[in-house]
Amino acid sequence: MGAENLKAAPVDLMFQPHPARIVRVLPQMEGHRLFQLRFVDDDAMLLFSHGPGQFVEVGIPGVGEAPISLSSPPTRQGIVEICVREAGLVTSALFRMNKGDQVALRGPFGRGFSTDLFKGHDLLLVAGGLGLAPLRSLLWTILDNRSEYGKLVLMYGSRSPDDVLFKYELLSLMNRADMQYLLSVDKDDEGIWRQYVGVVTGLFEKVELDPGNTYCALCGPPIMYRFVIREILKKKISPKRIFVSLERMMKCGVGKCGHCAIGQYYCCTDGPVFNYDEIRDVKEAL
Repeated sequence: MGAENLKAAPVDLMFQPHPARIVRVLPQMEGHRLFQLRFVDDDAMLLFSHGPGQFVEVGIPGVGEAPISLSSPPTRQGIVEICVREAGLVTSALFRMNKGDQVALRGPFGRGFSTDLFKGHDLLLVAGGLGLAPLRSLLWTILDNRSEYGKLVLMYGSRSPDDVLFKYELLSLMNRADMQYLLSVDKDDEGIWRQYVGVVTGLFEKVELDPGNTYCALCGPPIMYRFVIREILKKKISPKRIFVSLERMMKCGVGKCGHCAIGQYYCCTDGPVFNYDEIRDVKEAL
């Protein structure tokens, strides 16, 4: 229903890890880094093609593998970008690596956002916290093909000014005339914030949406979905026009280990992007 396996990985890239070199490490907020990777083998780079919302398996020899969302847009070939939070053995090992070190990549995996479905329509993107990392791929895909889409609204909510991902990149969006960018923080203890202070749902008072022409893409913590979707439905937008990214304990990437099961679905193969109409009655989903 609009979320689809946009770019299925060739069998070789799906099951055979390919070496990729770290070409740049960009610190984000505390405990988060953006890694820019390039395949060592040029043929692998040519084969690799993904859609916004998909993920890759990042492997470190002797440590293991971890599924990580792609932050780079498919419109920019040659570099694979992943935004990583240090949270386990694999990510901690990755944080000890530097420019020039190598990791192994498999993928892409999963069902992403359908940019073909979105073409010609208005778009509302809502991200919370680290949820901006996978949504960044969709955002820049739209901006790189701006004439193919209608009105664009981006809402992004963080806990505090220190927790804003891609801070300087987002600043460049403030002066764009072809989109509306709204940023919020839950709290501002130091009184330095000049944007909206409060939860991200408070930003809905600042936008006007055409319910018959708007598609919505959401990515953030599960608690955010409940309240954001409620606001979207108040705008008379159909559940079939709402898409959510559910990243739940994915591991193998091919639906075999069962770690990411929600109801009758596996996030790694049936998702991670789902149409809200598909999963609104699945208790484990939201």
